[in-house]
Amino acid sequence: MIKPLSAAIGSILLASLFVTAAHAQETPASAASDTQDTAKKKNDKKSEPTDLDQVIVTGTRMPKAVDEIPGAITIVNKEEIAHTLLVTEDATAVLARSVPGYAESSQAMSNTGETLRGRIPLRLFDGVPQGSPLREGSRNGTFTDMGIVGRVEVINGPSASEGIGAAGGIINYISKTPTKEGNETTITTRYQTQGKSDSGGWKTGVTFSRKEGSYDVLLSGSYIDRGITYDGNGRRIGLNTSGSLADSTSRNLFAKVGYNFGENDDQRIQASVSRFKIQGKGEYVQVLGCRGPTDNPPCAVPRTNTSEKGHIFGSKDAFNDFKQYSVEYSHKNVLGGSLDINAYKADQAMRYLPENTEDKQDPLIAPLNTLFDQSEITAKKRGIRTSWTRPDFLVTGLELHTGVDVARDEAQQRLALTGRLWVPPMIYNSVAPYLQLSYDIGPFTISGGYRRESDRLTVNSYTTTYYRNRVFVQGGKLSYKENLRNIGGIWRVNDQWSIFASYSEGFTLPNIGIPLRNISTPGQSVSRIRDLEAIIYKNNEFGFNWRGDNGAFGATHYISKSPFGSSLAVDPHTTDFILSRAPVRIEGTEVTGEWRFNDQWKVNGIYSHISGRTSFWSSDPAGRYGNGGLNKPLGVLDINPDKLAYSVTWTYSSRLDATLGATSLFGRHISGHDVRSYDGATFSYDERTHGYTLWDLGVNYGLERYGKLSLGVENLLDKQYILSWSQLAGYQNYWAGRGRVTSLTYTITL
Repeated sequence: MIKPLSAAIGSILLASLFVTAAHAQETPASAASDTQDTAKKKNDKKSEPTDLDQVIVTGTRMPKAVDEIPGAITIVNKEEIAHTLLVTEDATAVLARSVPGYAESSQAMSNTGETLRGRIPLRLFDGVPQGSPLREGSRNGTFTDMGIVGRVEVINGPSASEGIGAAGGIINYISKTPTKEGNETTITTRYQTQGKSDSGGWKTGVTFSRKEGSYDVLLSGSYIDRGITYDGNGRRIGLNTSGSLADSTSRNLFAKVGYNFGENDDQRIQASVSRFKIQGKGEYVQVLGCRGPTDNPPCAVPRTNTSEKGHIFGSKDAFNDFKQYSVEYSHKNVLGGSLDINAYKADQAMRYLPENTEDKQDPLIAPLNTLFDQSEITAKKRGIRTSWTRPDFLVTGLELHTGVDVARDEAQQRLALTGRLWVPPMIYNSVAPYLQLSYDIGPFTISGGYRRESDRLTVNSYTTTYYRNRVFVQGGKLSYKENLRNIGGIWRVNDQWSIFASYSEGFTLPNIGIPLRNISTPGQSVSRIRDLEAIIYKNNEFGFNWRGDNGAFGATHYISKSPFGSSLAVDPHTTDFILSRAPVRIEGTEVTGEWRFNDQWKVNGIYSHISGRTSFWSSDPAGRYGNGGLNKPLGVLDINPDKLAYSVTWTYSSRLDATLGATSLFGRHISGHDVRSYDGATFSYDERTHGYTLWDLGVNYGLERYGKLSLGVENLLDKQYILSWSQLAGYQNYWAGRGRVTSLTYTITL
């Protein structure tokens, strides 16, 4: 049975006597003292610059006080990012530690299983979408060097504010911007090891910033070389089939230039370029493990996947390659409001490790069960995002925010070694006008909005692979037209308490490449494939926040529904992921907090409980039966087990500080069954995962003008554990998590 929610809540309330938390919208206590004044100042160009800890841009596209946004918002600040970077360079590790509903980090190039509130989030870099919902390759979480990220803004729960793909919410990584006049150069060097000769890794990074008068420049470059990784038992960890961080190199180049002009510098033009590539070194091959006597083939003693020196003949290295270009223009005084226009181009290419699975065989190329091949996905995005915000529209306190987004998304998937087409070229064109109103009435803020998606998907005709019977599939076009709404309100009861409630709708596509490549029945046409229908999410949420002089505490509860949703399952023949289309209902509770005892000691914590259910079968296209009831529990591929993360920070002086943190994932047992009355077919699902707790330590020591020396230790107690999503039997996925990793970082700013 799942641990009772009451017991879990009891645990977190007990913990909250010592740790706790900030605002379900997670404003730091020190920054939450006067958000109403901040909101009024944000449109006054003569006022002081707005404190970024008090505002959020994601979803509103204009600085807006968090106390005026009705929903659970997380702002991951530069201090939290810096602490995480002391112990690991994993791009998503900071989310697992800081965002309640975010799943455990996969510790891989792939972000398989890394959901937000049980669904896939939309990841942005400076507002530009990463990856493609046409063919979600689970490679959208590693796209830049985290050293150039100044903050991460997270909107929890389905949202349509930034376009398609935000099923679980929106995660916007925002690059740093020069703030000090003059030149500043920061050099970062880092060495990490697990004590084995081939586990060493190092990083070198340089960031240059210049701000003078009306212009500013940020230039950054970094290189990371990673060794192989070991688990808590000292055993090499197997290379991840979807791409490993271990035994890889990363190169990152980033440049951003901005220029302010016009009367009172009320206009700005900014351009940025980002080039990032992570690539395997190809020095190791995976050796499959065994789960025990029930595995095929069986073994007496379970053993996880491992790696050994070697190379598969003819294979190519796995990689993740991102290229992004963006130009943004803003004007603070256009018809009494602020105008913002952002044009972007973003390309992604990803290659996976070689496999000789059933679905990659072809007897015309090589004898069955001897052919190794590698999947390769390419995606291209082009778009223009516009917004115009008018305060005091018609009446005092009413803010109008409107604009239109235009985007074009292209994606396909090939088998790289043999040149075969696996997923045909797909082109998605979208035009989406939107309108949002927000009204401040004393202690109340009421908001509501509308977004119209008018989109079209075009798929070329193609022929499936040998494993899918080489059937011809007629190409075609599909139209997606959706009206998406949101409404919410916040009541600031007094200086310490606030209450909020909201309803929002999200829109995404169901990883279209998977159902397209799995077609095996002749006579199919793209326009008649029901699994390509869009997914609409409806999210209800309410919560409260308390903020005091020394800390804050907040909680939120949400219910998310999708009448024709999607979830992941494992194909019993290929053991690869398949898409299941049926109704989905997810419900969860999140608690967050922070408490400062004095200038030296601070503690904080987050807690998340999520549960979800779907149907064992979807409705029959021929109309013989409808979908089943919500009797199948969502497993670890979709829903993360309960999570509790907490840390204590000791600031001894301006030169010395230390943070000790822990993340606990709870054990869980879920099961369900159903019988279809139409044909008497029986269905059942049973899943058990075991929890674990990992500790990490980060220590900073300032050397005054000679820089800063930092020590980071990941998995401080060297615990042996299996990643939660890897505890579910699937294709070659029996991986242990990393054992103790010690890192030494030296940083100097000139």
